[in-house]
Amino acid sequence: MTINILGVGASLRKQSNSTAALKIALDGAKKHGAQIRLLNLRETELPLYKTKNESGESEIHKVEEDVNWADAFILASPDYHGSMSGSMKNFLDYFWTEFAGKMFGYICSSHEKGLTVMDHMRTAVRQCYGWSMPYGVSIQGGEDFDANGKIANDELSQRLEMLARDLVVYGELVRTQFTRDLRNNLNETFASRYRK
Repeated sequence: MTINILGVGASLRKQSNSTAALKIALDGAKKHGAQIRLLNLRETELPLYKTKNESGESEIHKVEEDVNWADAFILASPDYHGSMSGSMKNFLDYFWTEFAGKMFGYICSSHEKGLTVMDHMRTAVRQCYGWSMPYGVSIQGGEDFDANGKIANDELSQRLEMLARDLVVYGELVRTQFTRDLRNNLNETFASRYRK
């Protein structure tokens, strides 16, 4: 199986540190054999979620296609008052069944490690029966990046590489088993509720 990983960047800043780190993590995943795509919510504006029937279908069609394509995700958000950005929350509001049986990794740009931000994203994903890596990557722009936007912190490089590798390996395990469980007739698995 070749794993498909969708990175979702939720900062609306032009020079976003969280999106820069996300791109590095995606490149790392590609080196480990993943197919990658980037959904930058600064460039792809999702309308404020109402319901799928009320939202403009053409506006969300490409995003929906990317989400269905993905076997795993990396969510990257700045820390806004201890929680994820509004654009990330809006993205998560659009999807739920599409996240079941898929692995998620997290990146947060924060002056305070972003632990509550990543916990909020994990909580939303868990409610949708997605799986989460047991750690995330926190970045602090002024300390971790130089004036040219390049990583200036070796430890951050190592953590992004670890996230990329682990997401490919564990994401593939979870997705492969979930897909198997969808095909078999066992009812003792949560995947049974997603059979068509």
